[in-house]
Amino acid sequence: MASERGRGEDDDRIVSYGDATLVRSDLAILRGPHYLNDRLIHFFFTHLDLECDEGEDILLVPPSLAFLIAHFPGPSSSLADVVAPLALPRRKLVLFPVNDNPDVTLAEGGSHWSLLVCHVPSRLFVHHDNSGRLNSPHARHLFHSLNPFYISPQDFRYIEGPTPTQTNGYDCGLYVMAIARCVCQWYYQGKNKAPDDDKENWFAVLSDQLNANKVHELRGELLSLVLSLMTETESKNMKYRKFGARNLKP
Repeated sequence: MASERGRGEDDDRIVSYGDATLVRSDLAILRGPHYLNDRLIHFFFTHLDLECDEGEDILLVPPSLAFLIAHFPGPSSSLADVVAPLALPRRKLVLFPVNDNPDVTLAEGGSHWSLLVCHVPSRLFVHHDNSGRLNSPHARHLFHSLNPFYISPQDFRYIEGPTPTQTNGYDCGLYVMAIARCVCQWYYQGKNKAPDDDKENWFAVLSDQLNANKVHELRGELLSLVLSLMTETESKNMKYRKFGARNLKP
């Protein structure tokens, strides 16, 4: 009985942020060290999207949607209905989390995250994997699923991008977040040119700004953000309860 109550408490919603929602068990994951789940990556992508505020230029795709596109069970005509709202031809930079879950019936499965970046001006899909090329088959599969939905898809290429090496078995999701932030900041700073060499793409930024320690620090940063939003939400709820109680007095 106690275990059932614990599971219920773990599933209590603690933060709603844009269209992302976190539950109490996500706090334990962040306090970790633990492998990050879909919800936490979606939450950070939502935060990053609001932080960048680049209008329609940048799109950060939630993990669940990226997985659906890669493993869509129906015909391509039906997949088109799923992809259409993303308005891919209008974007300049699109980021897709990649997971190695082989079982489409298993929610939040898999054991490794990587990031696939589509930079439209350069006609490139760049895969960043902090464990070498462990997720390359999954990233290539996603690339082939997405490619038909771009203008002149034959012009797009897939490459493996340089990525800092993961030094433990649980921070791959943090690497996805950290790389995504570097790429978005690079774009925000006006370096969105077709890369002819490493000076004109985000590769040098990754090399200069990211290492295992920096990525590890992101876990604490994310936990602080979540706790801050929880405090803010509780403060608003308290004010609402006070206001409501005052109005209910005869």
